[in-house]
Amino acid sequence: MLNIILFGPPGAGKGTQSEKLIEKYKLKHLSTGDIFRANIKGATELGTLAKSYMDKGQLVPDEVTIGMLESEVNKNNDANGFIFDGFPRTKVQAEALDNLLKSKSTSITIMLALEVEEEELKKRLLLRGKDSGRADDQNPDVIQKRIDVYNNETSPVKDYFTAQGKYKGIHGIGEINEIFNSLCKEIDAVK
Repeated sequence: MLNIILFGPPGAGKGTQSEKLIEKYKLKHLSTGDIFRANIKGATELGTLAKSYMDKGQLVPDEVTIGMLESEVNKNNDANGFIFDGFPRTKVQAEALDNLLKSKSTSITIMLALEVEEEELKKRLLLRGKDSGRADDQNPDVIQKRIDVYNNETSPVKDYFTAQGKYKGIHGIGEINEIFNSLCKEIDAVK
């Protein structure tokens, strides 16, 4: 089973690259952002709670995120593998994901991180906010908070997977296909 973590700050291009990787490797995409938005749109209790954190640019608490993700993994027992997009964001989540996958007799194959400079991220997010209508991509203060949270709280995840020899940084600026080819090269080297 091929299990990929696609990592990077908000606006790095994870969604764009996930679509291409899913098609090529026939993987199931698990995006915590998409899962949260579906719950928010459905006005579920969990969605309302997640929205209260997201609107402030904060991370949704681990137990909420992990429970939602486990439910999605359990719905897809016949998958060739998964792309985890936007998860894990903390060391606790990384350990929980390892434990969840271990219980399914599998593990993370590779963690790919799209590395993009902060000013480029801000430009991308503001443009996406105009195009998509997402409130969290239209407010420069919320964007900065999201980038700061990513930088401060998710670096231990990088360290966690680096210690396992599974972390690979990918330059996330350039042509979409160029970045995609760099991702594929790293995946093909470990699968």
